[in-house]
Amino acid sequence: MAMWNPWRGCKKCSAGCLHCYIHKGDAKRGVDTSQIVLTDDFEKPIQRLKNGAYKMKSGMVYLCFSTDFLIEEADPWRETCWQMMRERQDCTFLFLTKRIERFLDCIPDDWGDGYENVVVCCTVEDQENTDRKLAIFSKLPIKHKCITAQPLLEGIDMERYLDGIELVVVGGESDKEARVLDYAWVLDIREQCIRKNVSFEFRQCGTHFIKDGVQYKLQVKDLCKQAKKAGIDYKAQ
Repeated sequence: MAMWNPWRGCKKCSAGCLHCYIHKGDAKRGVDTSQIVLTDDFEKPIQRLKNGAYKMKSGMVYLCFSTDFLIEEADPWRETCWQMMRERQDCTFLFLTKRIERFLDCIPDDWGDGYENVVVCCTVEDQENTDRKLAIFSKLPIKHKCITAQPLLEGIDMERYLDGIELVVVGGESDKEARVLDYAWVLDIREQCIRKNVSFEFRQCGTHFIKDGVQYKLQVKDLCKQAKKAGIDYKAQ
């Protein structure tokens, strides 16, 4: 697994962004997150060793996990990124976006029904954004689609949008002022996925976590571990 962040910086655009870890980390370092700038890793996928081999190994590549691949300020640079992804057919590039409504304005001319080596993950956090974003997402020409509901802020009905989805990831918010995650919401989405035969992953608990009506406060270091211990991940048959 590799990380590729060709640019950095982002702008809050939805309810899920309230306690964004990127903005928090930048604030501690005195960095202005709203400035979208290229990084030294821009050409990372095509950089080569002295022997001619690619520096970045084959396999899964997490793209733009410190920003948004579809953010407006990156429009002048994105086509070059698509070119690099076309070159690296030995890699699978996965990116999350809160800006799925921009997708058709951001794809290359040869996109067709999608690139086989690109996975697009649409993020939602509440019913309003689920209905708005997934209604768009469900109609887009993408070969590999995922949904991330993290932070999950309320119970969500997404079953009608699950056709063609390969994976749904659910998780809570990690922050001392984090909004609560109710385990009942997680289990309900899991049942929706099972009914539609879509893989499901409970990625992390929330700092403030309700189970069976009892509220707990968890340490950030334990959030993923506790979610894994629940043992509720589902693999599509």
